[in-house]
Amino acid sequence: MNGTFATGTGTDTAAVTRGAKLAAVGDCVTCHTATGGEPLAGGLPLQTPFGVVYSTNITPDDETGIGRWSLDEFARAMRLGVSRDGHLLYPAFPYPHFTHMSDADMASLYAWLMSRDPVNARAPHNDLIFPLGFRPIIAVWNLLYLRTGSEAAPSSSEAPDIARGRYLVESLGHCGACHTPLDHLGAERRDHALEGGTIEGWDAPALTDLASRPTPWTQAQLVSYLRTGLASAHGAAAGPMRPVTRMLADASASDVEAIAAYLLALAPGSQDVAGHAVASPAASAARVPVANVSGNGANLFAAACASCHAEGAPMSSGSTGAPLSLSTAVNADSPRNTVRIILDGIDWHESDAAPFMPAFAGTFTDAQIAELANYTRARFTARGAWPALDADAVAHFRKDGPPR
Repeated sequence: MNGTFATGTGTDTAAVTRGAKLAAVGDCVTCHTATGGEPLAGGLPLQTPFGVVYSTNITPDDETGIGRWSLDEFARAMRLGVSRDGHLLYPAFPYPHFTHMSDADMASLYAWLMSRDPVNARAPHNDLIFPLGFRPIIAVWNLLYLRTGSEAAPSSSEAPDIARGRYLVESLGHCGACHTPLDHLGAERRDHALEGGTIEGWDAPALTDLASRPTPWTQAQLVSYLRTGLASAHGAAAGPMRPVTRMLADASASDVEAIAAYLLALAPGSQDVAGHAVASPAASAARVPVANVSGNGANLFAAACASCHAEGAPMSSGSTGAPLSLSTAVNADSPRNTVRIILDGIDWHESDAAPFMPAFAGTFTDAQIAELANYTRARFTARGAWPALDADAVAHFRKDGPPR
């Protein structure tokens, strides 16, 4: 493989077009764009258990970006985590997944990046705990965890769309980077692939039981969720998943459908990953009786939430939202995501049809958020309030989230 695309120009229109759709699957713009910064110019702080890693500039700028990179050098970074000058990249950049990309997809993604406008911008220095700032340490990590080469070939009985979906999930889509639990060295626990993880203070739910939950996901619902951020029978995307759905709206429709087909074909995992797996209600959520719960949580709900989320309100309609009785977050074993949604809200973009919710982090105290979340859970599900959710738990979730 060698670099055949002119720097800063898209000499192969078909490759550039295809690369744009692949970049949407890979969520490249989200991770490589700082808040208020130029697209792909880097500088976004990525919170890890080991400190902060800043994403790099991947525009075709000669000085601060990848403008001088050949296709070979680009592929080496994507597959081996080695930059053009030979320094090792941190696995916050998911090269352990990108290593499985095909040559054709790699070349198309490179063509698209080289067709972007160059931006001169240097990322801030990483802020990692000692001694992780010494990059050669990553060579040891790679020896332990990096598995290069193609994934196992699909079986003869695997449908083409499921095979394509598996390839995208395991390579460019890097779904396991969020939805697989990590070990103490920050590597994915492959024996628990896609069984749920934690990212930026949010629970990334298990993806191995979507078709077998008491309220199962359908292909249409999952495709809608991935492309719009909303599934009428399950809820709205929030937290780190929200920008992913914005990007997938620009991906190839057939690729998103293939991803959904593959995820729905997965068998449930071992479900012994504490604190990550998300449970559906024990009975059909549509038939859960509404509990008569009073107290301060009820007053908070009436004041802040009822106009959108009470029975018959706009966000309880299947056309514009999902009833809280069906919400994956409200029905989860852990209160983390419900608390995070109340704290952070769901951001609004002018062109988006997906839901918006204001953030209440600066409005309510930790004790009030605990009361509100527990009231919501008790009112809209048959599972009752979360026993351990109190002001201290909310304070922990608040601290565990991204900096404001």
